[in-house]
Amino acid sequence: MVGIVSYGFYIPKYRIKTEEITNVWGKNYEDVKKSLLITEKAVAGVDEDSLTMAFESASSALSNIKIDKSKIKAVLFGSETHPYAVNPASTILAEFLGIEKNYLAYDTEFACKAATGAVISAQALIKSGYTDYALVTGSDKGMGKTHDTLEYTAASGSVSLLLGKDDLILEIMDLESFSSDTPDFWRREGIRYPSHGGRFSGKPSYFYHIESSAKSLFKKTGLKPADFAFGVFHMPNGKFPIQVAGSLGFTHSQIQDSLVVNYLGNSYSASALMGLMPVLEKAKTGDLIFLCSYGSGAGSDSFVLKVTKNLNKRRKEFKTIVDKKKYINYPAYLKAMEMI
Repeated sequence: MVGIVSYGFYIPKYRIKTEEITNVWGKNYEDVKKSLLITEKAVAGVDEDSLTMAFESASSALSNIKIDKSKIKAVLFGSETHPYAVNPASTILAEFLGIEKNYLAYDTEFACKAATGAVISAQALIKSGYTDYALVTGSDKGMGKTHDTLEYTAASGSVSLLLGKDDLILEIMDLESFSSDTPDFWRREGIRYPSHGGRFSGKPSYFYHIESSAKSLFKKTGLKPADFAFGVFHMPNGKFPIQVAGSLGFTHSQIQDSLVVNYLGNSYSASALMGLMPVLEKAKTGDLIFLCSYGSGAGSDSFVLKVTKNLNKRRKEFKTIVDKKKYINYPAYLKAMEMI
């Protein structure tokens, strides 16, 4: 059985309230809050990027276990805000972590599911016998054009998972992926801010791909939503995960712990994995967790995860980290995003 051995996450301490942004643009805060269900979001500092945040989460993932780092022969970095257009971030991350040079490294891109796609590749590499361990990181410093919907949602954060075969905290029981050419969100080379298809990114994109991936996995495994203790979905805003969970048959109580988007925003490649973090703070041995990511362009990865008794010794506090925050105003936000 291949699964997750350890995990780590990083959330920048800076926050900007949705109300702060609406006040600048003269929008009604209650309308925006009702539409997106986001009250504030995490903002990376001016001296932070996806790589520095990846180092923090990866260091956390490796901090409470004792393994021979030479057995980590795969380092995969999923992001849509890699610090270099040409030059891998995965090799820099591995160097900083002190991982031996005899390893496979590559950066992945697939909008917000770059990291879960990397998880699928990593578990296959372990199953094949290529490596004993694989490190997967999802990290983004998301930004949106000013006066655009993305300005209220695009956030920052990082999650890292160490995959292996022994001493697992989560077993990957099964998985499924569903993809199509659906360009609902894009950014061409040299263009600073992403563009999106507005409402088009909903039904023909997000909902269609997640529902197709999830239903395919349910059919494959014979499981149904009621069999899971928790459900975790990609969170581009606060409404979409609630709606898609309901359409599949999940109750609100099954997903409520995962809805970090309400107070952290959408951390892109880290989004679905970040939703898993507070769930792991509560999950019990034997619990089944349904995890489903979404990436524009478009595709969705679904996983059945089973909690083992080892989670108790590697469980990390999530709320304590979330509560360590500092609010900033709009000019400070623009500076952090290097817009001014």
